[in-house]
Amino acid sequence: MAAKRKRGALAAGKAKRARSSPSAGEAVPEGGPQERSGPPQEYSIPPPVSQGKWKNKERVLIFSSRGINFRTRHLMQDLRTLMPHSKADTKMDRKDQLFVINEVCEMKNCNKCIFFEAKKKQDLYMWLSNTPQGPSAKFLVQNVHTLAELKMTGNCLRGSRPLLSFDPMFDREPHYALLKELFIQIFSTPQYHPKSQPFVDHVFTFTITDERIWFRNYQIIEEDASLVEIGPRFVLNLIKIFQGSFGGPTLYENPHYQSPNMHRRLIRLSVAAKFREKQQVKEVQKIKKKGTKVLVEEDPTEVVFETPAEEKPVEIQLVKPESKPIVKDKKKLRKIQRKKQKKLFRTEG
Repeated sequence: MAAKRKRGALAAGKAKRARSSPSAGEAVPEGGPQERSGPPQEYSIPPPVSQGKWKNKERVLIFSSRGINFRTRHLMQDLRTLMPHSKADTKMDRKDQLFVINEVCEMKNCNKCIFFEAKKKQDLYMWLSNTPQGPSAKFLVQNVHTLAELKMTGNCLRGSRPLLSFDPMFDREPHYALLKELFIQIFSTPQYHPKSQPFVDHVFTFTITDERIWFRNYQIIEEDASLVEIGPRFVLNLIKIFQGSFGGPTLYENPHYQSPNMHRRLIRLSVAAKFREKQQVKEVQKIKKKGTKVLVEEDPTEVVFETPAEEKPVEIQLVKPESKPIVKDKKKLRKIQRKKQKKLFRTEG
């Protein structure tokens, strides 16, 4: 079998020394170029930028557990698109322990890992780990928006190397400094990676606000060097930092972290407290209505302006009053009244 050609062999062959041809103004000696005295004039062609030596061989394994929703799946695919040095794997079963991921990374020849863990089909956790020695960090992922969002109007070259921008807070706290180094090793594309492009046209920003890490991806526009957001975007709420990979002694625990279960429980308790308060108000109103009324003493001056009415003589009616005919038709009623009036006139005449 023929020997396997090494990477960059063609570029090295092209970069070999080549003799320069004499220009038109120069005279060629009689003996030809072989009889020229002194060392020959030489020049070398440098290799292309993308065909340099790939020294920093960082490989990141990006995969998830079973039970993730569509938004998490799109986020995972976006990270694979933006990171040419990443690898994919099948979903891990929930019953498997997390330390099994170290063996998966070893099989895939990866030394970094981003693992998405879904719980209760509504909570998403992200593990960033340096396998197999450690350290590793566990985050709660919130406010996820993917590349397919309509609001993300930017664009960048696939496989280009990003700039990493960090908040000044990362240099003040020791646990943030550790996370900064972990982010640099995971999200930065190694130089001269075979799948990468020798261009820098977008920025990954990590900002600390409200005890959380906000991740944003911006495009660099060449005209005025302004930034346009590309996506994806998400917020990382730090839970713990472990000394080992996916376990081990705890190096740091976030005191401001509140689990999603506790957050939902507090919301339910607040709603229940409002309902109990309304019921208590209704009961108090019922008790007030049923309670005995307070009798106010009579005021003797109330009778001052009262005048007694005149007493009318009592009349006893001995004859039964005539019953009025019930007529629904008004015309008939008027005719009857006219007849009665005519009778009265005749009797009087």
